[in-house]
Amino acid sequence: MPVYRLTGRLAFPDPSEAEPDGLLAAGGDLSVERLLLAYSCGIFPWHGGPPILWYAPDPRAVLPPARLHVPQRLRRTLRRGGFTVTLDAAFREVVEACAAAPRPGQDGTWITPDMVDAYTELHRQGLAHSAEAWRDGRLVGGVYGPSLGSAFFGESMFHRERDASKVALVALVWQLDAWGFTLFDAQLQTPHLVRFGVEPWPRARFQAALAEALERPTRRGRWTLDPGLVDARAGAD
Repeated sequence: MPVYRLTGRLAFPDPSEAEPDGLLAAGGDLSVERLLLAYSCGIFPWHGGPPILWYAPDPRAVLPPARLHVPQRLRRTLRRGGFTVTLDAAFREVVEACAAAPRPGQDGTWITPDMVDAYTELHRQGLAHSAEAWRDGRLVGGVYGPSLGSAFFGESMFHRERDASKVALVALVWQLDAWGFTLFDAQLQTPHLVRFGVEPWPRARFQAALAEALERPTRRGRWTLDPGLVDARAGAD
């Protein structure tokens, strides 16, 4: 199938026309309007360019928040409370740390400076969010991504200490579940994510679930963790 070249017009081809590796289109920009349209269509950017590349993989790695699995060792780490977890306390720092994180088998990062700026603007408008793990006041792990309706689109994670990114991820997903979110889009399946219950969904199933999630109101603005939520969930069997 062809890879579509985007123009200045705010539009994307149908995700079903993506290449086998998920590549759908190239070009366009990283404006808030285009990013929101992309995510609402089940499309996300991997930059590294120019040009900007847009993907809609099949299958899609998905976690319904209510089905999160927390391995016992990680649950014990959460119970010990060695990390402090926050939401939206250091969004840009999380994105920049994800960009700087070493990635085995990859040459460089797709999180370019203009990507950092674009997602920071989404955050400024209350449409992208981060979860942070702290140790003694130092940022040691985190995850970030946009959110629309009852869907959260996980973009990237980083850690500077063992389990720090996992703690941030689990706290975020527990909070999403408490708010009634129905979809955590992890984009691509990895062995790391499988341990948390992430599943490969055919594109048609993902697109149907996304359409349903987008019918819900968007939780816009700065997010905070419900008091006691992490301790309560970590202590549950």
